[in-house]
Amino acid sequence: MSAATVEIGTDERRMHVRAYNYWVSLLDGRDFPSIEDLEPGDVTDFADHSVLLDFTCGREDPALPYVGTAIRTECALDSEIATIADVPSRSLLSRLTDHYLQIIANRSPIGFEAEFAGPHGSAICYRGILMPFSSDGDTIDFIYGVINWKSAEASEHAISLAFKPAPTIQSEAATAAEFQDDGFDDAEPAPAGPVLDPDAGLADRLSAARETAESVKAGEGRTRAALYRALSLAYDFAIASRECPADYQQLLGDSGVKAQVRAPMTPVVKLVFGVDYDKSRLTEFAAALSYAGRNAIAMGGFEDFLGGQAGGLKALVAGERQARRPEVRPETRGQAARVRLRSIEPIALGDLPAGEEFALVVVRRNAAGGYDPVALVDDPALIDRAVRKTL
Repeated sequence: MSAATVEIGTDERRMHVRAYNYWVSLLDGRDFPSIEDLEPGDVTDFADHSVLLDFTCGREDPALPYVGTAIRTECALDSEIATIADVPSRSLLSRLTDHYLQIIANRSPIGFEAEFAGPHGSAICYRGILMPFSSDGDTIDFIYGVINWKSAEASEHAISLAFKPAPTIQSEAATAAEFQDDGFDDAEPAPAGPVLDPDAGLADRLSAARETAESVKAGEGRTRAALYRALSLAYDFAIASRECPADYQQLLGDSGVKAQVRAPMTPVVKLVFGVDYDKSRLTEFAAALSYAGRNAIAMGGFEDFLGGQAGGLKALVAGERQARRPEVRPETRGQAARVRLRSIEPIALGDLPAGEEFALVVVRRNAAGGYDPVALVDDPALIDRAVRKTL
């Protein structure tokens, strides 16, 4: 397979932009979105082109609780597939699932694109993205993937192949043009904006920040410099609000925005850009402002601080998320389960409830060197997998 940068047309590229932005919108200040917030079949924008991997039973052969209709059709999946081991080789789905270990290693979304020869010899160009989810806020035990494709022969006028290493989102400092697709122009300078007196009041600072943000939203200042100017004014407003807490609370109340102790910059960006602005953008903006505050950037210094980052806004977002991660990871579900199983009383096999032909029982080594049954696993998919492993 040759790695390639594939231009599969605007709609196909934007599908992965939307998928990434959807993932960001679910973060809510966490390292990973909660799996409880994801219903793959309900994400109508790309449900048919998505797949969910479940690692709760192990990493070697994760389960596949969801595979989208379009992927099933393309891969001719007439029967149910339970795990990665059931994925047909040289299928489009195998292109997607081949990358899942990178997610666990990098602890961040992975983007990839390439061309490969399908099972019938036809060349297929594809673009995919895998995004981590967690059930406990720390362990990556689910991965949600979205993939799109086109036949190279049928799309030779729509597909441009420039051979070079496929892009990987290994950190939030990935280029904005690839997965943010924000449409901002790097070359144009920021338009002239409001000039504030050093002693300007809180309401005046908010008004100036909103005016600049509105020009960005309305398309009058679609430059990255204009966005940076708006974020700089928002940051200065956040600093000034600490000196005027009563005025700040009044502004929050007037706008129907609630203060957030765990994410203090989120109300600030909502006040400036509006509560109806794209949630994923607001999350990134708040993270960037928080990172500046973490680095004690003085009033008026945010714009230069942001402009000096090699990864721009993404670099600040990545820095903030990295800083929020605890140095000592909390106990994982697997560790907690082992602790519990070490202390519970053994069970008698004769007391197991009658039911299916096969059962899966967890045993614990005892002091005499033998084994005691301690738990019954009530999971048909896992039982079936265990049975197949005996062959």
